[in-house]
Amino acid sequence: MQPTKARKHRIIFHIDMNCFYASVEMAFNPSLKGKPLAIAGNPEERKGIIVTSSYEARGKGVKTTMPIWQAKKLCPELILMRPNFERYRAASREIFKMLAEITPYVQPVSIDEGYMDITDTIYAKDPLVTANQLQQRILSELDIPCSIGIAPNKFLAKMASDMKKPLGITVLRKREVEKLLWPMSVEEMYGVGEKTAEKLNSIEIKTIGDLAKKDVYELKQLLGVNGERLQNRANGIDNRLVDPEAVHDFKSIGSSQTLPHDSTDVTELKQLIHELVDNVERRVKRKEAAGKTVQITIRYHDRKTITRSKKLYNYIDNHSEILFVAKELFEQHWNEEPVRLLGVSLQDMETKRNIGEQLDLFTYESIEKKEKLQVTVDKLTKKYGSNIITKNTNESQDNQQPRTSFQKDFLDDYKKP
Repeated sequence: MQPTKARKHRIIFHIDMNCFYASVEMAFNPSLKGKPLAIAGNPEERKGIIVTSSYEARGKGVKTTMPIWQAKKLCPELILMRPNFERYRAASREIFKMLAEITPYVQPVSIDEGYMDITDTIYAKDPLVTANQLQQRILSELDIPCSIGIAPNKFLAKMASDMKKPLGITVLRKREVEKLLWPMSVEEMYGVGEKTAEKLNSIEIKTIGDLAKKDVYELKQLLGVNGERLQNRANGIDNRLVDPEAVHDFKSIGSSQTLPHDSTDVTELKQLIHELVDNVERRVKRKEAAGKTVQITIRYHDRKTITRSKKLYNYIDNHSEILFVAKELFEQHWNEEPVRLLGVSLQDMETKRNIGEQLDLFTYESIEKKEKLQVTVDKLTKKYGSNIITKNTNESQDNQQPRTSFQKDFLDDYKKP
């Protein structure tokens, strides 16, 4: 399906589930409703970080990425639960099926949010009624609250959905940008992260209005093409289309994790790299893809973050090859300072059917042997479990320690009805 065609007046919805993981757990177990609830890794050992929390927990100061011990200190009655990704994926699939009944132009962007363009549907006659009916249906059938932003483009719809939570419906028109968006802090603008905000603050850009009125040449000097893009957004300009096929587009697959404590333990750090590569390999195989570049991310105790990568001659997709390069990069570039976060990603991705690698007389035999070996390893693992070989592909790890990239996991399973 092609993206929606550009037209002067479009009606775009941004649907954002409220406290999605916590909401799914409360829908599954209603006795949790009204209580401070958080989803976190290793709650029994008080290790790991808060993945998400209910509004009751947030009211006590509990925040995403906060260490569990700190969250319990702020909220001693906090209920901690391990993530159940299959449950969340199932709920997400049902939600996107509902969206697709309204319009074929649905673009998921994560497990709990997406865009839809209703411009050329019968529902365009009264967007507010449509939004209210959709919100109530999700709530009544799945017991999950959501907020909906309605606007003429994706950026404004996203900003609108954040304006009222939970169970909000907000319309944001382009003519209202100066009144409603410009007074907001630039840090609150979608697309502006912590580092970008610091750079903008350094040239006296404190609000979205400041960004909208800043000299574009100065912005491009500071941020490159992203400077002009952000200024357009600040002025309510966003020509991106709602593209149902974008869910299948990917250039990299990665996994990262914040450690429960800053660490210099080489064994612990290499074990984490091993687990991250497990996660990457599983996602790569789900997409039947391969990549040519391996990248690692290291965030230190002082929040300084570095990324280092290595481009390969051939595409790779299996655990041992990704792990070899990831460990090599880590050993070369870690400065032995305490590490707070590690990440591994496979980049320059292509689906295997598009790679079309030309195998010559000298490479065919070795590649054929390697692929046969990998098939054998996979069969043994499936039949006897991950402990039969040193390679670890235990998918249950997903339910034990959350990765910061799990928001995208559902994309592997998403299929439009």
